[in-house]
Amino acid sequence: MASPENHGNYIDGAWCPSSSSKSFENRSPSDTSELIGTFADSEAADVDRAVAAAKRAYASWRLVPAPKRAEFLYAFAERLIARKEECARDMSREMGKVLKEARGDVQEAIDIALLMAGEGRRLYGVTTPSELPNKFQMAVRQPIGVAGFITPWNFPMAIPCWKSMPALIAGNTCVVKPATDTPLSVIRVAEIWHEVGLPKGVFNVVTGSGRNVGNPIVEHDDVSIISFTGSTETGRGINVAAAKSFKKVHLEMGGKNAIIVMDDADVELAADGAIWGAFGTAGQRCTASSRLIVHKKVVRKFTESLVARAKKLRIGDPLDESMDVGPVNSQSQVEKILDYIRIGKDEDRAKLECGGVRLMDGNLGKGFFIAPTIFGDVDRNMRIAREEIFGPVTDIIPIGSLEEAIDVANDTPYGLSGAIFTSDVNKAMVAMRDVYTGIFYVNSATIGAEVHLPFGGVKQTGNGHREAGVAGIELFTEWKSIYIDFSGTIQKAQIDEVKIEPA
Repeated sequence: MASPENHGNYIDGAWCPSSSSKSFENRSPSDTSELIGTFADSEAADVDRAVAAAKRAYASWRLVPAPKRAEFLYAFAERLIARKEECARDMSREMGKVLKEARGDVQEAIDIALLMAGEGRRLYGVTTPSELPNKFQMAVRQPIGVAGFITPWNFPMAIPCWKSMPALIAGNTCVVKPATDTPLSVIRVAEIWHEVGLPKGVFNVVTGSGRNVGNPIVEHDDVSIISFTGSTETGRGINVAAAKSFKKVHLEMGGKNAIIVMDDADVELAADGAIWGAFGTAGQRCTASSRLIVHKKVVRKFTESLVARAKKLRIGDPLDESMDVGPVNSQSQVEKILDYIRIGKDEDRAKLECGGVRLMDGNLGKGFFIAPTIFGDVDRNMRIAREEIFGPVTDIIPIGSLEEAIDVANDTPYGLSGAIFTSDVNKAMVAMRDVYTGIFYVNSATIGAEVHLPFGGVKQTGNGHREAGVAGIELFTEWKSIYIDFSGTIQKAQIDEVKIEPA
């Protein structure tokens, strides 16, 4: 095991301590006696330095031709491929997701870098014919400026790269505040940018709390766009604060995602999908399958199959290749999840089918391990069916028809991801159309988004923007319409009439 390191901020192409010289510890959620490292406990003065560096760099970075900017992204991807295993193991240690999932997290960072590097030779605009003669017109994309990112702990490398890669290829510069529970993964991203020679000030990292670092980024006059992933409550506060300076704001927030299992579904396949969707990353995904809406004709068979699978899941050290589920991320997560389990147990109707406890045997007692938990016979109005738990807890809601299933699926303030298991293409098409989410799957779980399609949700999940895919380019650019009149006169659109001479 690597020795703990002391990490500073990455500002203007150099590593530096916080202005106060304070630091904070980062410990492993699978064994709290393991110190991952110490990190700069930064303040507003550090944000000011980082934003000033990003603003200076923006003046020249925006003028670098996009295909040349792309060469840095290609170099980043190549270097991250070489360091993939190292970064994945670091991530498993600091965040707790099992190694195979950590490798997938790093792979998403590689994928988005390659995808956005390709966009460097496109960044499509539009041309349209003018209504006037001898006049040309087009619309082009232009960068926004300094982008501020506040990123979560559950995908500590993929999400910062989802945000930064399209921003960089479009000509913006970046200031990133990683989650205090998982700063090391973003530090590794900065290391790679330094290794490939990204111009100083283009990518900056400031570690520390939301109060001392996140708020100053949001409120800074020289930050032009904020991209945040986290809770709906925090996102609402960011939106209000940013409105004062009319910043562009992208919010990716909560979810209460549903898998519909119809009576004509392959029940074993649906149980496989629900196990992966509910308990992958210990349920700590905004796309987690936290509601299982199952037809009454197959609910008993589905429940038995799901419970049998859940009891076979191997829970333990995320660096052990044989493990299926690691710890939850922190003590506060443990307390929140156990509170919801108690709420579920107290509900009049819900039946605890399995799990429901913190695991304390042997080495598990050193970390934050919770048994995969399934509640059956859940009513749609119960709190465990309505509120985001963000842990290894899912509930089964019996329904009697496709119409009822869709109504239950939509009965939530969130709208990120949804899914249906059915062998009837007509039912699949109806659900695809009528379940109101930003992402939808047929015969698969609610997790597994790929970087070349837009990612995001509706209602209280987001605020209308998307990241990943070409939507990421849309997020980090503004349109400029350009008119070129070569008629030699001042022509007036909508006023001058064009006379058409007879042949």
